Amino acid sequence: MTGAATGWVGALSVRPVKSLSGVAVDRVALDALGPRGDRRWMLVDGDGETVTAREVPTMLGITARVLPGSIELATRDGARLVVAEPVDGRRTPVGLSRLGWALACPGEVDDWISAVLGRPVRLVWLDDPARRSVSPRHGGLPGDALSLADAGPVHLTTTSSLDALNRWLAEEQGHPPLPMERFRPTLVVDGPLEPFEEDGWTRVRVGDVTLRFAERCDRCVMTTIDLDSLRTTKEPTRTLARHRRDEGKVWFGIRLVPQAPGELVVGAPVVPLG
Repeated sequence: MTGAATGWVGALSVRPVKSLSGVAVDRVALDALGPRGDRRWMLVDGDGETVTAREVPTMLGITARVLPGSIELATRDGARLVVAEPVDGRRTPVGLSRLGWALACPGEVDDWISAVLGRPVRLVWLDDPARRSVSPRHGGLPGDALSLADAGPVHLTTTSSLDALNRWLAEEQGHPPLPMERFRPTLVVDGPLEPFEEDGWTRVRVGDVTLRFAERCDRCVMTTIDLDSLRTTKEPTRTLARHRRDEGKVWFGIRLVPQAPGELVVGAPVVPLG
């Protein structure tokens, strides 16, 4: 179905630091990079290479939320740190594709995060959102900007697709249901959709915002991290490989590119346009 609402926004999340946990929000401004403030920060090692929860699952035990001109980091034991945007920070080379450099935070910030994770890391910030682009191999077109996200500005999933996955898990593995947060979406669509219907959308209107389909989202080991224990498991990759394997990858959700600024709001209608 196209041109009529098939669902509504059930949940929104903003994750200001790549691979850390984020927070649920009721509404968020949307620009070319995705949700305002989303994935503008990341952790790197001494060589400037990106450090993610793929290698350090305990990163998901730190929650980051956006504040005016800063972010707040919080651990599960209640420790907190507010980090100002390092607008005058030192340029530091980074290995993330199509970027080159980012601005370094003060050493005491690095020390705090390193102590929490038990390994040396540095926190860096993307000062100019226009400096990085969506790769053509991930559905990018000229002018498509990208934050520090892996491949696309907005990640959409649907509850109907998660329900289908959880049915497979229960029937085939006797596995308890997985939460949507395993997939770290920006936007979750609720409503009477067919499972994985979103794979066929080319454009979608969310409230008053139109987004272009860029690609399906291939899934990595991060989805297998149990969010309570922060330990790696076998699911959902094992079950997705039986039902959603294609081109040597497993798929869940889609990546989208905003076509104009606007606002995403929980409860807004979701209308596939083609």
